[in-house]
Amino acid sequence: MRATSFLAIAGLALAVARPISAQVEPGVRVVRGLSFDGNRSIDDYTLSTVIATSKSSFFASARLVRWIGLGEKRPFDELEFRRDVVRLILFYRQSGFMNVVVDTVVRRTPRDAFVTFRIYEGEPVRVKQLEIEGVAGIADARKLQRAIPLQVGDPFNRFLFQASADTIAAWMRNRAHPYSQVLRNFDSDVGALAATVRFEVVPGPRVRVGEIEVRGVERVDTSTVLRTISVHAGEPYKEDLMYQSQRDLYSLGTFRSAQVTLADSVPPASGDSAARVIVRVAEGPRHRIRVGGGYGTLDCFRVQTGWSIYGLLGQARALDVSARVSKLGVGWPFDRGFEKNVCSPLFEDTSPTSSNPQSDTLNYNVGLTLGQQGFFSPRHTVSLGVFAERRSEFKTYTRTQIGTNLGVVFNARRRVPLGVTYGLSRGRTEADPAVFCSVFSVCDVSTQATLQTRRVFASLTLTAAEHTEDFALDPMSGGHIGITLTHASRLLGSDRLYEFNRGEIEVARYMPFSRRAVFAWRIHAGSLLPTRLRLQGQSVQFVPPEQRFYAGGPNSVRGYGANELGPRVYVIKGDTTKFVVQNGDTIYTDSGGVRIVASGGNSILLANAELRFPAPILPDRLRLGLFVDLGQVYERQSELYSFDHVRVTPGVGLRITTPLGPVRMDVAYNGYDLEPGTLLYQTTSSITVFRPTYQRHRSNSLWKRLVLQFAIGQAF
Repeated sequence: MRATSFLAIAGLALAVARPISAQVEPGVRVVRGLSFDGNRSIDDYTLSTVIATSKSSFFASARLVRWIGLGEKRPFDELEFRRDVVRLILFYRQSGFMNVVVDTVVRRTPRDAFVTFRIYEGEPVRVKQLEIEGVAGIADARKLQRAIPLQVGDPFNRFLFQASADTIAAWMRNRAHPYSQVLRNFDSDVGALAATVRFEVVPGPRVRVGEIEVRGVERVDTSTVLRTISVHAGEPYKEDLMYQSQRDLYSLGTFRSAQVTLADSVPPASGDSAARVIVRVAEGPRHRIRVGGGYGTLDCFRVQTGWSIYGLLGQARALDVSARVSKLGVGWPFDRGFEKNVCSPLFEDTSPTSSNPQSDTLNYNVGLTLGQQGFFSPRHTVSLGVFAERRSEFKTYTRTQIGTNLGVVFNARRRVPLGVTYGLSRGRTEADPAVFCSVFSVCDVSTQATLQTRRVFASLTLTAAEHTEDFALDPMSGGHIGITLTHASRLLGSDRLYEFNRGEIEVARYMPFSRRAVFAWRIHAGSLLPTRLRLQGQSVQFVPPEQRFYAGGPNSVRGYGANELGPRVYVIKGDTTKFVVQNGDTIYTDSGGVRIVASGGNSILLANAELRFPAPILPDRLRLGLFVDLGQVYERQSELYSFDHVRVTPGVGLRITTPLGPVRMDVAYNGYDLEPGTLLYQTTSSITVFRPTYQRHRSNSLWKRLVLQFAIGQAF
């Protein structure tokens, strides 16, 4: 999603704004500085949460700005400060450092206090032996020992000791022993700095699922709930399936609360191995309306709305009606001249002088989707939708179509669900005539008009993805990998111009190295394999412009604007005699200039690496980013990829934390000249190749080689 400088400034204002605290009572010192020295095993942030003494906010503690009087001033309490020493000692001893020594240094002035805790950790008591008993025949003791947080050789941390017992109990509950107990024992020798740890498991009876009772249903059938959950009578009890059932019931959208639990907290006295399960639900409203709006540099103003019906006909079905409109303020029929001010990035793409503007008309999407969970199995889902849309890509193409989609997600609850979608639509794609002439050698106006008539497009798409990110908008750990394969052919009902194979893969990882710092990287690659057909008596590999690859922008290679990376075409419409040669370079002197058109490619390769870390000022609200983006879009002939023309653009960025996600501003350096391309001469009736190769040079000015990007959310 793209944002603007206005959003960035507004986010910064919210980030900087802090309440001005009440006046500190006379004689009370303010904590202007708080630091820890000597702590190597436990970080400063964790230690600061243990003690009561806390540092005043940035504007109340930084030497350069604290004289203004802003920020939250936190008083220095002598009694709590002395207790903090005890708190730190106890915390370290609970973490395994029994010989810790905590000293303090306090610099006092009549109004201020600067506190330093000096810590000598000493050698910790380490786990020399760890045993798990009572799991034979139920779980693999070696695998279980590797899964618990506390390991042999680690400091004997009491918190991890308890967490290990909880992990063992969870393993037992997932192996049909919900009433198991874990007894903890340890022997710690401080003198020898060694500890022996033993977990004794009392497994209790092996339990299978018995009667399942559903409570709280009103409009929804009980059979719908039973088909949705993953717990079935007669099967061995697994706690993970209980939680999975709760998530599946929530995902229906019909219930505002759902709980799946055992009826009894203790095993039955009769010795029966069957346990009764109770499903408690509370139904929510069946009809829901949503309304939203926003602004983007390449969308201008946009609004969207939707109406959803859940539990349709008493089943696990959902009917969703949605509508979305963008380009408000610049597109017909709601053009208000915003391209001249607040939506100025769209000016070139709405100008009547442009050969084929893409943003001069509203974009819209209207759709109706019927979804069904539990398609032959609780693990599968199916959806059927119809839609009508007009969507345009900045200075590239416009697609107008109506169609339908039928999709099935297999193993939707598994780690890597597989999606299969069949799409059928009828529409037309408009693109700059220069693209058809340069890429497909179709320069005749009448033939180009034929290529842009309404045609049937049918495709089969397979998707598989694994997501392990901890937070979608601003991930700090985990990653994702996704593969998308698309096949379009006449066997599926597609027109002969829409026959191709398309594949993409993306891999990203997020590696934290402190509480708020992370190193992130991503690799994205894609390729097209079109079929050949004859146009104007010659064999060409035609792929519709909307299926080709484009790159550049805030979420791609940030040293380039939207769709500016990769193959391009240069077009002149003025006097062809206005070319001069200076120092071996051909320069076009017409005041109208040379129009640049992105033609896209049939292969793409992108790679991004970024280091994100807290800013020295307001670290809880502001983060900095150092990044390097590289990539290229290729018009492949024989080789799949060529690294000779890869573009590398480094840069820096600022991220401002907001409720909508991080507002991002990036500045990238682009040290390359513009890509070479075919120079075409266009008239009202024809397009001809004026020169097979033409290239424009970029200014050597540093400021003109910097590219500024705004967006909401991280780049990847």
